[in-house]
Amino acid sequence: MTSRSHRLAERLERGAHALAHFAEGLSDAEWQTRLPGDGRKLGVVVHHVASVYPLEIELAQRLAAGLPITGVAWADVHAMNAKHAAEHDRVSKADTLALLRRNAAAAAAAVRALPDAALDAGASISLYGDAPLTCQFMLEDHAVRHSYHHLARMRAALRS
Repeated sequence: MTSRSHRLAERLERGAHALAHFAEGLSDAEWQTRLPGDGRKLGVVVHHVASVYPLEIELAQRLAAGLPITGVAWADVHAMNAKHAAEHDRVSKADTLALLRRNAAAAAAAVRALPDAALDAGASISLYGDAPLTCQFMLEDHAVRHSYHHLARMRAALRS
């Protein structure tokens, strides 16, 4: 473990903890509230964040090995998210929070295992126009940022 990987893992854990704390406080009605412009229920979005940690880590590890990420476009991401929303429309808060805690812990452990050379390694990513980007970028833009991104949107939705 390097101090860089440790700091990344801590940021991931803080975001997941903040999301879990927020979700725990949601009423049943709020859990079912749909995000404006998105359409997914808040509970479904929390489940989404929890369920994609393994994929986000897998993609970062691919870059850490110097392997490109090919054949993935934003349309694929949107289709995956829509499918997830349809399949998990009635997801329970308890199951979702358990999944969030379990997958965030596993993701943080995987991040901590990455040496600096792996964080600095990279390859082209089709999702970003085949730009050559690093493992650390992928972690920061996805696994680390994901909970913060959705948490901000959910808080805003409940304020409006």
